[in-house]
Amino acid sequence: MKKAIFILGLFLFGSVGLQAQEFKIVTVVESIVPAGLGRSRIIETLSTQDSDALTTERTRGNKSSQNKVRRRDVKVENLLETKLLNFYSLTGINFQNIASNDAVITDRLNSLAAEGWEIMFMTSGVESDAGETDGTGIFITRFLLKKN
Repeated sequence: MKKAIFILGLFLFGSVGLQAQEFKIVTVVESIVPAGLGRSRIIETLSTQDSDALTTERTRGNKSSQNKVRRRDVKVENLLETKLLNFYSLTGINFQNIASNDAVITDRLNSLAAEGWEIMFMTSGVESDAGETDGTGIFITRFLLKKN
């Protein structure tokens, strides 16, 4: 009897640790284009994608395996776009726009936290203005979230 209870306890304890996790990526793109001509957004996909169907195998002497993946097979149609302001206005960098974006991004992250999402990692990068002749650039931040 004690063995049966012990084994049942191990089974129940072990199954709690095997709970599936769900992952989500939220991307923030903030434009670094003078005069506010760029587009800044928070992007979230509403679709799922089968990565196995989009994956090919390459080996030495074999260019690629069977399936041909087309660009339209990769693109998702359903996404959320939350508008943000650009970093620059006509007069240059606009700190009020940055503070406004911070408020919108914070609100979105708080909403996701209320839905049970937890930030695991955050990473950012920039492709910035390269001088007088380059008037383009973006600041991108990706949040990797998980939910149990």
